[in-house]
Amino acid sequence: MATTISVNKQSVAELLATGKAKPFVIPEYQRPYAWTDEQIETLFVDIWEFAATTGGSKRNGTYFLGSVVSYENEDGEQEIIDGQQRITSLFLLLRAIYTKLLQNADNEYAKNFINKIEPSIWRTDNLTGKVDYTDILLTSKVVDNSGNAILQEILKTGKADPNATDNYSKNYLLFQKLYDKYSTDSALSIYDFIYALLNQAILLPIGADSQDTALTIFSTLNDRGLPLSDSDIFKAKIYNNLKDNEKDSFISEWKSLEKEAADANESIQRLFYYYMFYLRAKENDVSSTTPGVRKYYLADKCKRLFDKNLLKDLNKVLTLWKVINSNHDIPEEAWDNNSKIRKALDTLVSYPNEYWKYPVIIFFLEHRADKEFETEFLLFLNKLCGELMSRFILYPTINAVKSDILKLNAKIIKESHPDFDFKTIDMSLVKDKLTVPHRSIVRMLLKSFAYKHQETLLPDNWQIEHILPQRWQETFFPNVESKTVNEMIEHIGNKTPFERKLNIVASNGYFQKKQTEYNKSEIEVTKILVISVTSDWTLQNIEKRDVIVTNDILFLLAQWKTQYANYKTPSTTLHTVEK
Repeated sequence: MATTISVNKQSVAELLATGKAKPFVIPEYQRPYAWTDEQIETLFVDIWEFAATTGGSKRNGTYFLGSVVSYENEDGEQEIIDGQQRITSLFLLLRAIYTKLLQNADNEYAKNFINKIEPSIWRTDNLTGKVDYTDILLTSKVVDNSGNAILQEILKTGKADPNATDNYSKNYLLFQKLYDKYSTDSALSIYDFIYALLNQAILLPIGADSQDTALTIFSTLNDRGLPLSDSDIFKAKIYNNLKDNEKDSFISEWKSLEKEAADANESIQRLFYYYMFYLRAKENDVSSTTPGVRKYYLADKCKRLFDKNLLKDLNKVLTLWKVINSNHDIPEEAWDNNSKIRKALDTLVSYPNEYWKYPVIIFFLEHRADKEFETEFLLFLNKLCGELMSRFILYPTINAVKSDILKLNAKIIKESHPDFDFKTIDMSLVKDKLTVPHRSIVRMLLKSFAYKHQETLLPDNWQIEHILPQRWQETFFPNVESKTVNEMIEHIGNKTPFERKLNIVASNGYFQKKQTEYNKSEIEVTKILVISVTSDWTLQNIEKRDVIVTNDILFLLAQWKTQYANYKTPSTTLHTVEK
């Protein structure tokens, strides 16, 4: 079906009057009203200055206020996707003006504009013109926003608590204050200002045929702040599906998850994305086409969103990510102190794309309660690390592992020791390429090498140190072509993990100066490579270190493969005995 949109330039009065047939609604998934004093004053002053210069009752200018993106929902309302802050502020401004005009209602100008403002805020009777002040053309349904009721009360009564701290009350009172100030101090008639606001301030309403279309348009147009995330929409969908006595608890859980995710350098949006791969694996979906997150969760009448275990499982995903992203301690997890698991996870973090994350999350969610979880998780992580690393060395693209990973995901659901049915690769080719690997995999390789020689994690913010510096002097190698030296600099044997603060001091100094800083390093392999092996900057020393590093990495790849192949799960062992 073709997507349709309608675009029709309208004045403020014309647009707001459409609310009589199709009321405006700020949906649950929108963020709370957040305009500041500065934005309110800018809106008022800009329109005032426009009216004083190129607008007003005696001129024909126009002032563009921006676009409003909406769609007609199933209740026949204009659901605002973009422009809710502006629309809400205009309602508050017109209500503030209306309240002031009532104080001078005998004035014929005031009467005129009172009559013109009323159908922009409230429903009026088609025959009598009588105003129903309780039937407001704007409603906010923003989840967990106590201001929704305050907005309704202000628009209904024209009163706001002067001591209130919510944005609706503060901005409404500020509009009144600005009205008093400018109507007293300026030569411009207040009525010219009102005329310009109603008739010459122009909006560009963009009406979409569906929520998806409206959100797509919004994402394309929006450059003023954070666009709506899929998780905002999910929160609203779940909230609306709950019983009234469940809603407060849900909001509390959601807020806690949101905060903890941010503390772990993640977001709820990302947790939903990760979790989608777990659900797909459970459904045996191995398609290489990744569905859109919103479309996936809203399918089948939001069945996946309404699962009672959703937030619990998202919290479990976050538990894993607290360890991976922030090295948090999780005392309630039995594997919390397993340094080998932590090192394996830290190594995987440096894989050049995200495809390592999905099988790790799925394994964790599906098998974390298993009796042999620690043993099997470590074996799985090492095996995954070896498969991904060796393939990237040969084929540094996502497609080299994408389809294999998706098949593995589904297998993990069925067993805790799944077959890695990956495409076969020639390890002799891996060995050939290991000396000068693709730069994107170097960090992962150095971690693997480092963790073979130490129990603790590498320090935060370590850097890849070029032992022979990238800026070298020709006097070091008078009889060697610079091209050869430049190539050798990028060998794996010329690189080592090194603390950032020491690297800054060592910089590109002479070898003896750098060696002083190397001696201070707490990284074991730096001591092995630079202190034990190297006595000077020579190309032969780089070649020596090439052998050490590549042999260790090849040993690990073989060891991880063998350990995984030789392990028998308790169920397999039992099955063998019974047989």
